[in-house]
This record gives sequence, structure tokens and C-alpha cells, in this order.
Amino acid sequence: MDEWFTQAGHGIRFEWGAAGAERLAARVACLVVVDVLSFTTSVTVAAEAGTRVFPYRWRDETAAAFAGQVDAELAAGRRQATAASPWSLSPAALRRAPFTPRLVLPSPNGSAIAATARGATVVAGALRNAAAVGRWLDRQGYGTPARPVAVIASGEHWPDGSLRPALEDLLGAGAVIAALRERTGEGALSVEAAAAAAAFTATPDVRRAVAGSSSGRELTHGGFADDVAVATEQDASSVVPVLTDGAFTAAR
Repeated sequence: MDEWFTQAGHGIRFEWGAAGAERLAARVACLVVVDVLSFTTSVTVAAEAGTRVFPYRWRDETAAAFAGQVDAELAAGRRQATAASPWSLSPAALRRAPFTPRLVLPSPNGSAIAATARGATVVAGALRNAAAVGRWLDRQGYGTPARPVAVIASGEHWPDGSLRPALEDLLGAGAVIAALRERTGEGALSVEAAAAAAAFTATPDVRRAVAGSSSGRELTHGGFADDVAVATEQDASSVVPVLTDGAFTAAR
């Protein structure tokens, strides 16, 4: 692929979805996956409790087999959690669930991207930990042309499987980029990254914007307003989950 489409030469880059992550992963030193509603938000909640989170692309019989292989509990869909198996993709439910040291967390968006990313350090970013991620990236020396970072807004899917760009992920990605820009300066950003950061900084009430977005209204009307509330706890978390040996673990 032409280098134009990988934003070559820039230390901080921005792209959408699994296809964008696949194109950039081999060309950057670090990939920050952002799936605000709800994979990466759930990862921050679990990592705060000390849980190692294994991303997995599919929620099917292969997920159960994978959970057995890695000796982990398997998270269910939001509506499938039970008293016997209370872990799910819902960050609010994860916060209430009993501690488990190892958890497989399937999702078709952020988890799928993280599970298939190759060639780069992978970090879980969200509105809850954007400032912490920005600080950590800077300390590790990411965000320069020599050690570029790509921030990936996961997005959602239309019924035909195509990417649906999602406002909450644009804002989450923009928050991470803006936090890192405070340390690197504007010159490190690609035009795409600068536009994502501008979308975040120009939004006067991020919590209200996420709640009023298509995804936020879908969750609220489905009975999961608590998930939106957790996802918009802006910079409430200092945890930076890094994919290590196949699982997201809080960076030291």
C-alpha cells in the first residue's frame, strides 16, 4: 500500500477500524485501540482490579475452548450474564462482578482488533484513562517518527458488516492524542490525528455527547445507561493496560 495511506513520517497517527489497524500495525511501534462502548473501557475496569484480560474475536464455541486453554473465565454478552457467570462486556457489570484473575473478553470491534494486531505494542485506551495513556506513551518514547504510535478508533458495524464510524470512539481517540500532544507538540501529529484531537477538544461536554450519540442512546434504551456512565468517567483511571503474553495487564 502507498505510504500516503499509512501517514508515514508522522509520530502520531489516527485511523479507523480493523482494516486501518491491520495496515498500520506493521508500520508503527505502538497501537492504541479505542473502543469506548465498551471493550477498552471494560479492560480498564478489569485491569484496575488486577485481572488479566485476553481479547478474543468471536463469541462462539471457539471462545469457550480458548478460555479453557488459557485457564480463564469467559465473559458473556451484556444480556447473557448470569449469577453463576457474572462477567460480561458491560463495564458496569464487571465492576460489580467478583474478582477473577483471568478473563477472556470477546467483542467484534476493539477485542477483534487487539487480538489480531501484529508487530506493535498494543495498548487499550478509553476516555477513562486517556491522560494516563498519553503520559505512558511519552515515557516509553512513543510518538516520534522513529517510534510512531497509531491510535485506532474501533467504530461499530452496520448490519451489512461495513464499518460504522462511532462518535464515542472518535472522541476517545482524540482524547488520547490530545494528551500525548501536550508532551510532543503539534508537529508530531498527522493531519488525521490532529483532526481527531480537535474533535475532542472542541466538544464542550464529552459525557453528554457520548450519551447522546447513536451508540449511547442504543445502550441507554436497552437498559445499560450505567455502561455509558462508566465509559464517560473522563480520566478517572490511571491504569494503562498493555497486551503482554496475549493478555491486557496494567503497565507498571
